[in-house]
Amino acid sequence: MFKKILIANRGEIALRIIRACRELGVPTVAIYSEADRESLHVRFADEEVCIGPAAPSQSYLDARRIIAAAEVTGAEAIHPGYGFLSENAEFADICGACGLTFIGPTPDTIRRMGDKSEARRTMKEAGVPILPGSDGPLPGLREAIAVADRIGFPIMIKASGGGGGRGMRICREPGDLEKLILAAQGEAQAAFGNSEIYIEKYLDRPRHVEFQVLGDSRGDLVHLGERDCTIQRRHQKLMEESPSPGIDEPTRRRMGGAALLAADAVAYRSAGTVEFLVGADGQFYFMEMNTRIQVEHPVTEEQTDIDLVKQQILIASGEPLGFTQSQVTFSGHTLEARINAEDPDHDFRPSPGRITSFHVPGGHGVRVDTHGYAQYAIPPYYDSLLAKLIVHGKTRDGSLTKMRRALGEFIVEGVKTTIPFHQRLLDTEEFRSGRFDTTFAERLLNSRSEISLPVSVVPAPHAVAPEII
Repeated sequence: MFKKILIANRGEIALRIIRACRELGVPTVAIYSEADRESLHVRFADEEVCIGPAAPSQSYLDARRIIAAAEVTGAEAIHPGYGFLSENAEFADICGACGLTFIGPTPDTIRRMGDKSEARRTMKEAGVPILPGSDGPLPGLREAIAVADRIGFPIMIKASGGGGGRGMRICREPGDLEKLILAAQGEAQAAFGNSEIYIEKYLDRPRHVEFQVLGDSRGDLVHLGERDCTIQRRHQKLMEESPSPGIDEPTRRRMGGAALLAADAVAYRSAGTVEFLVGADGQFYFMEMNTRIQVEHPVTEEQTDIDLVKQQILIASGEPLGFTQSQVTFSGHTLEARINAEDPDHDFRPSPGRITSFHVPGGHGVRVDTHGYAQYAIPPYYDSLLAKLIVHGKTRDGSLTKMRRALGEFIVEGVKTTIPFHQRLLDTEEFRSGRFDTTFAERLLNSRSEISLPVSVVPAPHAVAPEII
């Protein structure tokens, strides 16, 4: 086991990693920017190092400063969390060159799955279902038109080096193809420094279902079931749950097998996620693979009673998985609501500022992962995720009831949050019944009459301000 781990991240995920390390008996080093001096991860780590100004490019994205902090403190490994440098193959290479263990998959795996067109080719060769589309990056408009004519409209234009919904455009008419390609390329270049795009068939109103996988350095692989991430806005997830209410058991088994094929195709090591789109006919298609821990990993932890962050650390230290697929068990139903410092009534506008009052819910089957506290000042420079509210019950109906109760107890004053959105969501018949698709949250937000809160669940004026992720 490592003698010391540096955490190259901030916020709730940094705290989550600190907790796992403490239970493993491993000291931690927190890095922080000048804007994060008051953050809880700085307080709870064994050591802390300020690595620069608030701007991510001068702190959490500056590989040289992070490596220097590791060397100065004697850390042997770096856990990147999610976001920032977690899927940066060059950073993983640098760690290795400096004698540091990158807690994640190999740089080669990160590269192959980070290039979305390369990922499609890899999955196709491995026998994982993919949507019809281009075989690689498209060199020009003429080739794009040929592919679009072959697979038929609507199509999705995607950035080869992208993710998080950036560099993506839906094209429904041939006349819009050129301008949408240019728009996608421009956004991709600005976001990723890579303007390459590819095309695949657009699946109307699908579900978004992902499978958690774990692999060790000996080649052993398991999947830990699925998470339904269908409730999302502009490709950003809002609420996740497991098991998915939208797939049956035969489909679940096939998807689990496909996820293992995908992981085996790239000799996957560490925790990763294989993401699928599921059509109304039950057919599923590979979308992408995330080569890091996911924001929504607690959903799987509650379902399986397996600590994913500990598993990442143990695998990186050379330990075998210690269990087989047949030994993985699932229980009950879990929901996770992402509580962001955003205003859902004003297009999810970020709401940084000082929290004047903060009270998290509790009780049986309720978990809150957060770095928030009363008088904490949320900085405007980073992702707006403030907390994750996770509930676990024996049944989906039981978890829905528990989530509604917990949201009503969650008090955040001083900033806007997404709590009211989640309350509105839970009040809809579509969500309660499980009959929804990836367009549902957008349609809910665009119809004010549908999202009016019933009197019985309107938060008291002193409780929670409206907000969303």
